[in-house]
Amino acid sequence: MIWAVVLAAGESRRMGTQKLLLSFGNTTVVGAVVRTTQASRAGRTLVVLGADRDAIRREIEPRGVDFAVNENYPLGMLTSIQAAFQALPGDARAVVVVLGDQPFLASRVVDEVIAAYEESRKGIIIPTFEGRRGHPVLVDLKYRGEVLAFDPADGLRRLMRTHPEDIGEIEVGDANILRDLDTPEDYKEGVKPTFRHSPAKRKI
Repeated sequence: MIWAVVLAAGESRRMGTQKLLLSFGNTTVVGAVVRTTQASRAGRTLVVLGADRDAIRREIEPRGVDFAVNENYPLGMLTSIQAAFQALPGDARAVVVVLGDQPFLASRVVDEVIAAYEESRKGIIIPTFEGRRGHPVLVDLKYRGEVLAFDPADGLRRLMRTHPEDIGEIEVGDANILRDLDTPEDYKEGVKPTFRHSPAKRKI
């Protein structure tokens, strides 16, 4: 099974409040992300919790997702990916890593990333828009042990540097793969009917 992993453990320091619980349409930011993954071809969704875990769990638990808790979330995003890799069952084939503050993401993009994995047989699939890499990133779980051994300071980019021959890029024609919510300005712009996408924020 291919799992969607939603990273929802961050402290939202730049936002000044827990951004995942901000209103977004008729739900919240994290609610919109979970809705996207559940509408995709991913078989199950695992949400990684850390900061404000109880409030976030209450918000999305009725949606029927699985949870993992990252006690090391202050050390960075890789620790959330590692917590997910530890929690996933042994028969999981791959994960699509989705940022919890990426509510603009379309389920069709997740589907295209999964399709590229199935067709290319590459172990790492990265979506692009006009040549720029974005999220979500798919990782084959043949790399589970390797990623679990990484130092949190390395980030997932270490995997990409180590295995460039196993990377497949797919142009998805959607600027929202470059877009997330980090600051109050990002949020104010995001809830408007239209937007201008800002430069990509490299997180993984």
